[in-house]
Amino acid sequence: MKSRLLPACLALSLAAPALQAADPVAAGKAAFQRCANCHQVGPGARSNFGPQLNGILGRRAGSAADFDYSPALKKAGFVWNEKNLAAFLRDPDEVVPGNKMRFWGLRSERQIADLLAYLRAHPAAPAGAR
Repeated sequence: MKSRLLPACLALSLAAPALQAADPVAAGKAAFQRCANCHQVGPGARSNFGPQLNGILGRRAGSAADFDYSPALKKAGFVWNEKNLAAFLRDPDEVVPGNKMRFWGLRSERQIADLLAYLRAHPAAPAGAR
């Protein structure tokens, strides 16, 4: 009996990364669960312990009106793009020393790519929409 189960389990474990790669937004949603204690994204998202992340790509760092950022992020002087957001997800203190986000960073490049795909799927709400 074991000999039949082992190949089936092995086949499923080998297929799992392929399934994730086939839908990076779904994998990114799963990765976002690590962020969801502090951040919201999607319809009705609001800032909480961290800023809401709708439209983060293309937004000036430290600029969401409904969040009180650290002085370091207010002075960061850049616009979030995939490159600097990926770097921030790897090591927030390296990218913006003195920020107040308490997150040790992601080490998996796949998770970072999936998380970026998920965030890209949540653009900023049109002006006046809420």
